[in-house]
Amino acid sequence: MQLSNSEEQLMEHLWKLEKAFMKDLLEAYTEPKPATTTVATLLKRMIDKKFVAYNEFGNSREYYPLVEKTVYFSKHVNGLISSFFNNSASQFASFFTKETNLSTSELEELRKIIDSEIQKKKK
Repeated sequence: MQLSNSEEQLMEHLWKLEKAFMKDLLEAYTEPKPATTTVATLLKRMIDKKFVAYNEFGNSREYYPLVEKTVYFSKHVNGLISSFFNNSASQFASFFTKETNLSTSELEELRKIIDSEIQKKKK
């Protein structure tokens, strides 16, 4: 299951805060802030999708993520690779490095990361 853009934006705030009441989530947004009812609707959808849960304290709910950010985005990226790059990580890497205007230093940093992962897998 996937989040909409609005849900992802809210989830980003929740991942950063780790646990948050409605007022905390609203404060995390920049102006113009969404309406409380909008955030409540997004939270309900995210609870239904099993991305978010909450603890009740009287009339207040403290929300927390059920899915880790790295897990969510890993599935998202793997889905992109599968759908758009014929399940080929090398096609994805080729597209990513050619089409994103990376600087030489960024490409060198990517090379270091890849070389490090290769060394780990050889052990």
